[in-house]
Amino acid sequence: MRRGYRSRRNSGLGWSMLLLIVIITIVSGAGYIYMSEEFERVPPKIETPKFSYWNTKHPLSIAISDNFRLKHYKVLLTDGTNSVVILDENPNDLVKDKKIEINYPKHSNLNPKAKELELIITVTDASRWNYLIGNSSEKSVRFKIDNRRPTINIISNSYSIRRGGSALVIFQAFDDDELSDISIVVGDNRFKAQPYIKDGYFVSLIAWSFLDDDFQANIVVKDRAGNSRSTSIPLYIRTENKRVKYRTSWIKASDRFIDGKITDLAEEDEKYMKEDKLERLKAINETMRIENEKLIKKYTTYISNKTLYSWDIKRFYPLKHGKKVANFGDDRHYYYTDKSHEVSQSYHLGYDMASTKMAPILASNRGKVVFAEYNGIYGNMPIIDHGLGLYTLYGHCSTLEVKEGDVVRAGQQIAQTGKSGLALGDHLHFGILVQGVEVRPIEWLDRRWIRDNIQKIFEEANKIISPKDVKKVKK
Repeated sequence: MRRGYRSRRNSGLGWSMLLLIVIITIVSGAGYIYMSEEFERVPPKIETPKFSYWNTKHPLSIAISDNFRLKHYKVLLTDGTNSVVILDENPNDLVKDKKIEINYPKHSNLNPKAKELELIITVTDASRWNYLIGNSSEKSVRFKIDNRRPTINIISNSYSIRRGGSALVIFQAFDDDELSDISIVVGDNRFKAQPYIKDGYFVSLIAWSFLDDDFQANIVVKDRAGNSRSTSIPLYIRTENKRVKYRTSWIKASDRFIDGKITDLAEEDEKYMKEDKLERLKAINETMRIENEKLIKKYTTYISNKTLYSWDIKRFYPLKHGKKVANFGDDRHYYYTDKSHEVSQSYHLGYDMASTKMAPILASNRGKVVFAEYNGIYGNMPIIDHGLGLYTLYGHCSTLEVKEGDVVRAGQQIAQTGKSGLALGDHLHFGILVQGVEVRPIEWLDRRWIRDNIQKIFEEANKIISPKDVKKVKK
């Protein structure tokens, strides 16, 4: 009896052990499947273009990726009736991500007159999940076909431009679908255009940087499908100033100047306080100047995207009875003992005027103050936005009577002249910028130049666009 009992008992223990081993094996296998990278359950990612137009001339870029590795991808293009397989590939190497370029098949059964196409992308990874089939993703994207380039018609523009100068252009731009970008390219500078009077018309001030010897201005318009058109603005180049350099000045950097004004500015930040006094001069005149000009550009590049109905600008006259003491664009070279010992160089990007000490500075045109603080070599400096990307800058002020956000009227006092920043005598540094580009203030000080190059351009364009719309122009 005991022997039979032990036999049954041992047999029960054997089955229990076997069951335990099976359970452990199953749990271990399940754990391996759950934790193993080979059994990951995350489907591949498909990233397609965000726009919904295609010109079929340029390839579409598609990005596919997987956190394990890609096994297969297929791209199909259909017009709703006919279809064509663009790609059907199995990557040979262990790739986790891949960029695919889809070109329109020139020789296929797709309808060449189709106005819309659908792109279907299917991607499978190399995971052993889903009964060893792997994880799959599918994405469908519809594109409207647009092969036509936008249209540009120049309505009116300034007759001429000279190096360092400004000009105005008013034009029409439209497309069968939506435009994605409208700009005027001048060298390395890109100027934005503001909508004008009614849909499809635009206006922009442009500038020829005084640092550039050559000039070419092109209106560039792109639509959402990637089609683009470029049209040159027919501006007469004032050759008398095309190759003539601006004034070159040689300035002796005395110990008194370096130990005084230069050191005073260097003490604002230890990175400028060089032990060698000539290096200190260079740090202020060049490094600090670059940082100050970056700040100026930051506050002077904005142009509204709201429709402009009128823009009335009068000549600027910021300092009554002010006398010119320095020109715009002066090429200034600083030397220590003699001209053979040049230590620093910079360009003067303004028009200096002086009258009496702490003379009142007036806003010649209505505008909004976008900056009114201290700015290194420019000292106390307000900047006013006059609309259409035109900004005025007032440097070296002794006092500021406006703050950022203030709307000033024509004739309002905004500051007083002084010698803050890198100025040895009491004066006003007056600057004008067109979308961040410094231009010749002398043009904007001239009533006749404004009439011929700005006011007449608006008048001519208004007559062409639509007399009815001109009568409705908001004042």
